[in-house]
Amino acid sequence: MNWASFYAVISGVNRHSTGIGRIWLSVLFIFRILVLVVAAESVWGDEKSGFTCNTQQPGCNSVCYDHFFPISHIRLWALQLILVSTPALLVAMHVAHRRHVDKRLYKLSGRSNPKDLEQIKTQKMKITGALWWTYVISLLFRIIFEVTFMYVFYMIYPGYKMIRLVKCDSYPCPNTVDCFVSRPTEKTVFTVFMLAVSGICILLNIAEVVFLVGKCHQGLRYRSSKAAREGSKALSEPKKNEVNTKQISTQGDTLEAEHVLSIVIIM
Repeated sequence: MNWASFYAVISGVNRHSTGIGRIWLSVLFIFRILVLVVAAESVWGDEKSGFTCNTQQPGCNSVCYDHFFPISHIRLWALQLILVSTPALLVAMHVAHRRHVDKRLYKLSGRSNPKDLEQIKTQKMKITGALWWTYVISLLFRIIFEVTFMYVFYMIYPGYKMIRLVKCDSYPCPNTVDCFVSRPTEKTVFTVFMLAVSGICILLNIAEVVFLVGKCHQGLRYRSSKAAREGSKALSEPKKNEVNTKQISTQGDTLEAEHVLSIVIIM
């Protein structure tokens, strides 16, 4: 699989992500994809040929290997990385749709400056409105996929350990035979490492969801407080006008009384 092309597609969404999202992508590429390509594939390269049983019965090795290792770690990790990264394409499609709408509105307004069109194409989208929901949903799907694969690993390989010796009595083995796994300690270390990094990615995704929800809640509180201030200001204006009217009327009455008093004194 061409992981470089895969990373290029995913990194296109990175410029619209939060800071936590950029950290997640770096962890995904360096500690998962790079480790999988550089080291893990060579460790599991002899998983089938290095699995030996103490019998010469034809087919026994293959049957026992398929029984204890129904799916290769490498293929399971590759499937996990693809499914975990796929939700980011939802964000990419949403951003592409918003750019298309912005370009159409810009052209309908009668403007056709190529620089402005290029700016629309390259501008960073703010995670608000419908894009906020798309982004949060993609994070929730990532978390679900990560947890599901960790559970699948635990069900297939209890304790996430690669056992050294397995006893197999499946047909066509003549009896219960001992089968040995090549480099079990090294494979256990890689398995624990990859699952630990997967756990870190889950924590980063949860932290990003909390950050986005908190930011949205903060924005709602700011808008509600602003609306309350504007409402109180609008209510205070009539009261202020009423007070001014009363003051003017009171001053008029005072002047009128003083005028009458002065006339009486002259008479």
